[in-house]
Amino acid sequence: MKLYFKQRFFSWLDSYDIYDESGEVAFTVDGQLAWTKTLHVLDKNGTHVGTLKREIFTFLPEFCIYKNDELKGRISKEFSLFTPRYNIDFNGWHIEGDFFEWDYSISDGADKTVAVVSKELFNFTDTYVIDVTDSADALDALMFTLAIDAEKASRRN
Repeated sequence: MKLYFKQRFFSWLDSYDIYDESGEVAFTVDGQLAWTKTLHVLDKNGTHVGTLKREIFTFLPEFCIYKNDELKGRISKEFSLFTPRYNIDFNGWHIEGDFFEWDYSISDGADKTVAVVSKELFNFTDTYVIDVTDSADALDALMFTLAIDAEKASRRN
C-alpha cells in the first residue's frame, strides 16, 4: 500500500493531505496553534485517530505519538555530528536512511521492512511516498514519518 504525503501549499499551520494509491484522501493532518508543535491526524471520515506532540523542555527535539489519545511511543533526536540519529521507542521500530534523511526504511525488531519512505524532489511543498508493506501499519508508518519530518523542520527553525 502506498500513501502520498503532501504538505498543503497555503497553510499558516502545518497541514497535510495523505492520499492513497487511487488518489483519494486517506488521512488529513492539521496543525494546532499551541505552545508546542501539535499535529492531529484524522482518517478519511474526519475521525481523530492520532496526535503528534512535541515535548517542551528537552534539549534536543522529542515527539510523543498518541493513537486514540493513548501514548504509543516517542521519537527523539540524539546528539550526532554527521549522520542524524534518533532514539525511537515506538513499536520496536528503527530506521536506516541516507545522509539527507530524504529516503529511509522503517524496520521492526525482526529486521522485517515495515515501510519505505522517499521524498519526491522538485515540489513546492514537502512530498513523500510511504510504501507500507502491511496496510494495518499505515497509520503507524504515517505517524512515524510525521515525527521525523517535524524533527527535521524543528532543526531548520
